[in-house]
Amino acid sequence: MSTAAATGSTAEPPGDRILVRDLRLWAHVGVLEQERQLGQWFELDLELAVDLAAAGARDELAHSLDYSLAITALQQQARSLRCLTLEHFAERILSLLEELYGPVPMRLELRKCRAPVPGFTGTVAVRRSRHGQGLAW
Repeated sequence: MSTAAATGSTAEPPGDRILVRDLRLWAHVGVLEQERQLGQWFELDLELAVDLAAAGARDELAHSLDYSLAITALQQQARSLRCLTLEHFAERILSLLEELYGPVPMRLELRKCRAPVPGFTGTVAVRRSRHGQGLAW
């Protein structure tokens, strides 16, 4: 974790953000037994608030957050996860991100791509955040 991310301050989060959008994850999550046995696709958007000025000025990854670590860890977590609710899946994601980067302001939107509701063709999602009341959607 970079020193920029390690402050854990309760001050207003920096205006800078690292965004990962449309990360597709295969996971065994759902209230229906079939969902947990067969698995299904989910999509994830996440946002990490971190001061990127030093990384921008010095062109060094050590002054930022390496998003490839999060992507790889989230893919691994999703493959092994078994749970009932999107809410719990999102909680596990937030905990993993906190393990990787510390208590940086973060938020996510986790979408179930094909909810098993007859006649429904849209997506269902939860939005969660941690360490950042200033992160408004």
